[in-house]
Formats: sequence, C-alpha cells, structure tokens
Amino acid sequence: MYDFDEIRDRRGTWSVQWDGIADRFGVPGLLPFTISDMDFASPPEVLDALRARVDHGVFGYTDWRLGGDDGFREAIRHWYASRYGTAVDTEALVYAPSVLNQVSQLLRMWTRPGDGVVTHTPTYDGFRKAVTGLGRELRGVPVGDTAALERELARPDSTMLLLCSPHNPTGRVWTEEELTEFARLARRYDVPVVSDEIHADLTADGYRHTPWTRIAEAGGDRRWALVTSGTKAFNFPALSGSYGFVGDPEERAAFVRRMETGEGLASPAVLSLTAHVAAYRHGGPWLDALRGYVAGTMAMVADRLAAGLPGVEWRPPQAGYLAWIDLRPLGVDEDRLQEELVGTEKVAIMPGGTYGTPGFVRLNVGCPRAKAERGVDALVRAAARLRTDRG
Repeated sequence: MYDFDEIRDRRGTWSVQWDGIADRFGVPGLLPFTISDMDFASPPEVLDALRARVDHGVFGYTDWRLGGDDGFREAIRHWYASRYGTAVDTEALVYAPSVLNQVSQLLRMWTRPGDGVVTHTPTYDGFRKAVTGLGRELRGVPVGDTAALERELARPDSTMLLLCSPHNPTGRVWTEEELTEFARLARRYDVPVVSDEIHADLTADGYRHTPWTRIAEAGGDRRWALVTSGTKAFNFPALSGSYGFVGDPEERAAFVRRMETGEGLASPAVLSLTAHVAAYRHGGPWLDALRGYVAGTMAMVADRLAAGLPGVEWRPPQAGYLAWIDLRPLGVDEDRLQEELVGTEKVAIMPGGTYGTPGFVRLNVGCPRAKAERGVDALVRAAARLRTDRG
C-alpha cells in the first residue's frame, strides 16, 4: 500500500537536512544523513485530512481542547489505549509548539540557574542546548549505569532527571523495570522527572515502550511530565505541535498559564491538530509498514558494516531510524573521518562528538533504501581508508 522506495526531491523546500547542509558542514550539495526527520511523505491519511482542512479555507484562532469525540484529546486517548494499552487522563494534557519548548518551560518551572540536570550520555544535542542555554549544568551519566545515575541524583543541587525514552541517539528502549528504578531514585532524592517520548512510536518489533504515565501513576508520583509529539513518527515536524502530560494539577495549571500568557501561545497551529488527529485515528497501518521498512534498512546496514568493517560489532537499534555506530575499535580519528566523508565521499553524517561521545557516528536511515545504501557504503569506504592508513 505504501511506497517507501519513492525518491522525493526535498531540495528547494527550505529543508534543514537538505538545504541547510552548508550551514552545519561548510560544504553545499552533500548527500545528508543528519537531522532526525525522514525523506518519506507523511501518511496519505494525514495528507487527505490536511487537504480537506485547507479546502475549508478559514484559519481562525483554535483551541486544542475543543472537538469532543472528534478532537485532539480524544485522538490521543485512543492512540495510547490502542497502541500501548494505557489509559491516559486527558485532563492532564498540555499543549506546546514543540517538545523542546516544553522541556524549556519545565526547566524554568522546576530548576534554577546553576542547578544540575541529570540525563544520559550520549546526549541528544537539543537537550544540551536547552539545559546549558538556560544556565543549568548538564550532568551526564552513561546509558545503563544506574550507580552513576544515583550518584548524580543524590547531589543536593541536582533538581531534574531528564529522560529520553526511547533514547536518542542510541535507540535504547528502557524496560519497565529500568524505568521503575529511575522513578524510585527520583522519588528518593525528590527530583522531578521529565520524559521525552517523541521516538516511542518507532519502537522496533520485539521491544515494548512503557509510557512514563504508567510508571508515575504506579509509584504515586506527582512531580513529573511526559512530553511528546506525533511529528517524529508520522514525519510532519514542520507543522510544529507537541503535547504532554503533567502529573500535578497545580503545576499543570502553571504550565498552561505560562504558555497562554507569558509566551502568548494560546492558539495552536490548526494544521498540526488536524495532522495529529488523522495520524492517531487512521495512521497505524502506515506506521507499521514504515517500521517494517526501516527494520529492513537496518538489517542492510548491519550486513554492510559487518562485511566492510570487520571489528565493528553493530546491531540495529531498539527504536527509531538512527543508526548509532561505534567506530572506536578501528582507531579512526573523528575529525579525519569527517574530512573523508565530506571531502571525498560527499556525504553528511553526524559525528558522535555532537552528542558528547567521540568515536561514534549517527547515520539517519529514515529514507529510501537506495539512499541509505549510498550512505553506509560511503561510511564503510571512508573508515576503511583511515583504518588502512593507520595500519
């Protein structure tokens, strides 16, 4: 039903990934595998809904709380019930232009300048920018190191645990047991939790995402927030729009006041609401087909890395379309690798240093497989040359 092999030319569409490549890499015209959006068209069900809304022709002020059974809140309730077997309290919902906007607002509410914000490393660069840009200290703990996590949370001036669930860039899907332990530690040290779950809908077969709402409610917690959006999985980030759940009613009311008065964002983008409702009501089959296609692409990446770079042991991520690849066994210098990728191979692939972990690369394969093949083959050639030079 869905053709994910179709090539769509995104150049000249104000695309950050395609048209903004020179801003990040200093060279125009590179084949990009960078920022985490996809080269696929959004689901036809979403596009049909958008066309119908545009044809209406009137775009006045909107309110995401309206609409009843056909509205935004009910679509979210339906999605969590059908996708995750989770009953969510739609009265706990909040709305914002983006997930990072929500993170920034919660940082302002629950932390002060100079406070420590604990998160996992490698770290999504948007977290780093939000935390340090607001004058807070980012305190990273390695993925999987629970002892280090507790040490950082125990510091008196650590005032937030900022989760990425599933984790970006590694694609790790936290188990329910791990999340329960995170909640226990946060409760012990009186630290609120903010869980960014924008990659949740892209969890691979064989793994299960557990929404933080379930964890928080099981523990009786109040100071927590889940922030997310359908824009990642259904590929309409340029329409903006995100939503979240805030556990404590007073904190929730304070968040809404900040958005509607202090930020002047009382009326959301109507096309974002339209896209979310259509995606959550009718986009499930498309999403499942996409996940299957991405799984096939990840298998291709694994095969070509194994054949071309012996010594690099890599397995597909548990969620998402971002391949987080450890090249440290090759002893390849990150700067030289980037010179080879950009100067010789003419491709743009994100270096691990962007996420605080040099020696890795993050390859975006949310694209037609023919493009993904070009990217991984370029990476293999560049890394193999440098490995040979080292020898």
